Amino acid sequence: MRNFVPTAVAVAVVAGLIAVSGCDSTTVRAAVKSDKERKAAPDFALKDADGKTAHLADYKGKVVLLDFWATWCGPCKIEIPWFMEFEQKYKDQGFAVVGVSMDEDGWTVVKPYLQQLKINYRILLGNDKVGDQYGGVDSLPTTFLIDRQGRIAATHVGLSGGKDDFQNDIQRLLGTSHTSVRTPGSVLAFFTRPN
Repeated sequence: MRNFVPTAVAVAVVAGLIAVSGCDSTTVRAAVKSDKERKAAPDFALKDADGKTAHLADYKGKVVLLDFWATWCGPCKIEIPWFMEFEQKYKDQGFAVVGVSMDEDGWTVVKPYLQQLKINYRILLGNDKVGDQYGGVDSLPTTFLIDRQGRIAATHVGLSGGKDDFQNDIQRLLGTSHTSVRTPGSVLAFFTRPN
């Protein structure tokens, strides 16, 4: 009985710290929607690291993994190598990864990060306007899978389910067979933007 009170206090303190820090262990992961449930993904005009403007419409006809992320986001750092692998593996099948950095310090922090990780897909610099277009992207990572017709087919918020969930959804949208199995014990977490 003596250990109960300190343990209960410790649990309450940890829960409070998690709530204050913006870290949450819940995630949102929607299965791939049926064709009739999909809505058009909002178009945007954002600059890449070379200063060139990119539009989502440029990718029509491809399956797109549109990832909202930031250099300070822990779960984003876990997902980026997966997305690099998907870009390499599926690019010849009509697939593209597009990352939208939501870093407030802009290219000053993003460009060195891209070079350090040798990211092999296009990165754009996002802003609040594009975040609002996609429902107010306050939690990172937030990733949308967009079908060949430019419609949102699935949404992943946080480190949802792991690499296999993404791969299964990508393969389904590409129309390829898949045999991936969900890995047990996946970490489920996401972070919100610091104030």
